[in-house]
Amino acid sequence: MKITMVAYTKNILERVSFDPKLFCKELEKALKMLLPYEIEQLTVWLLNYTIKKPELRQCLIYVKS
Repeated sequence: MKITMVAYTKNILERVSFDPKLFCKELEKALKMLLPYEIEQLTVWLLNYTIKKPELRQCLIYVKS
């Protein structure tokens, strides 16, 4: 079964969510590789995911710029 880049990115981000610095770093790397429509999908996911983890909300500046 083939995994999409967005799903792969979500998986990675979930695994590193224990460390906000690492989370931001991985998010930055992912944004360089994803297509515009994939970034939109990831942004929606991030907004929902960071509700439960407010310490990660600082990383949203990368998707808003």
